[in-house]
Amino acid sequence: MDLLLNVFLCYFVAIGVHCVHQIQWLPCQFTDEHVSLNNEGHVDTQLIHREAMLQFGQKGDAPVNPHAITFLITGSKLDLRRFLDGVEADQLECELRRYSTEGIHVHWPSQEAKDYNRWFTCTLKQNNGLFTVIGFLRHPSDQPPPGQQDYRSWPTIADTEILTTSVAMVTKTQTPSVKATLSSQQRLHCQFGVDHRGANISVEWHRQQRGERTKLFSHNSRTRQSQGSGVGVKALAGGDASYTLPFTKMNSEGTYICSVSVNPLLGSQDIILQIEEPPRVSLNVGPVLSLLDGTDHKVVCEAENYYPLDVEINWYEQDPAVSGQRVGAPLPKMLQNILLSSHKHNQDMTYSVSAFFYLQASLRASGKQFTCSVSHKSLRVPIKKSFILNVEEPTSWMFYLMVFFILSFLLIVLAVMVSALHSAKKSKQNKPY
Repeated sequence: MDLLLNVFLCYFVAIGVHCVHQIQWLPCQFTDEHVSLNNEGHVDTQLIHREAMLQFGQKGDAPVNPHAITFLITGSKLDLRRFLDGVEADQLECELRRYSTEGIHVHWPSQEAKDYNRWFTCTLKQNNGLFTVIGFLRHPSDQPPPGQQDYRSWPTIADTEILTTSVAMVTKTQTPSVKATLSSQQRLHCQFGVDHRGANISVEWHRQQRGERTKLFSHNSRTRQSQGSGVGVKALAGGDASYTLPFTKMNSEGTYICSVSVNPLLGSQDIILQIEEPPRVSLNVGPVLSLLDGTDHKVVCEAENYYPLDVEINWYEQDPAVSGQRVGAPLPKMLQNILLSSHKHNQDMTYSVSAFFYLQASLRASGKQFTCSVSHKSLRVPIKKSFILNVEEPTSWMFYLMVFFILSFLLIVLAVMVSALHSAKKSKQNKPY
């Protein structure tokens, strides 16, 4: 009975809160700013790293760490923890910063009786790069913004101050870094949430490449006008602004920027797309290479159509009988007389290169295994191609001469016998009866 009751309680919790252990607090770094003008009249920004805590609770809760700045996040319609995919606190990197509205004052719905707001951003990154979450924290204030350049006169925050905030907007990406092969389809994830309905939301996608910024898509929820493609307009209503790249090409590489704007807030997620095309590796010989003792043969290992440029090719020699042993087996011997061709730039912007050497056949090397190993950043493990060398002794010229004389003698004997048989048959036919 108790088990059923717990199940129902977990099912009927508030929207976005799962029946799992939730993070109650996080140690963070508050990157504060001290802005001034230098002797040349330019803005000089000094970053100050301060100890802070991100704490979830109710207004008036005691700080977990009374010796640090506490950003107390109270309940709102937008739960920041809902975007963290149930990860543990030690898997997250947390950074807090001030956010400048550049003097813009907008009445934020559902705010308290205080007329103004001070804004902060909270960036949460998963340690292994699985996602990045940016939350905008709203701290109500009686003081109006100091002006357009409000960053020049930030209000002072004491070392043990408690800032009671709520989450106003969140952006998230589950693809902060993408490695794609050519001709593949990629979905660049971008998600957002706002703490009230009816907000005028603008969503844009840009690609930053070699200093040039190109707009890929834009949509405004109030005018319902869209430009470009790649984003499902219907999905935007649910907070999904993911962009689909249907066919990756070499010029698809770059930084993709998903921007979500709700005045006076502008949140963006940078997604780095890198093209990594693995090489195709081949040898100019078969699985077994048969040579005569003392002869030379050019052996080529070709790595084709890879990207980016850096690739490593090594040749190894090993006894195949011990290659499968895990303990006590001698290490493969790396060949030193390897030559590399110049890199070939293909039409699809990929590269090709070959590594070759001249193999001098000897009886002592017969049975050896030669392996070409190709390493590239697109590969988890190197690609290996091998062949076995089979060396045979050259046959003596005396043997060939003896065989020639024997065959010649046999042919002469055969010709005499055929001629004699033909003569016998002819004389028999001429006898009278």
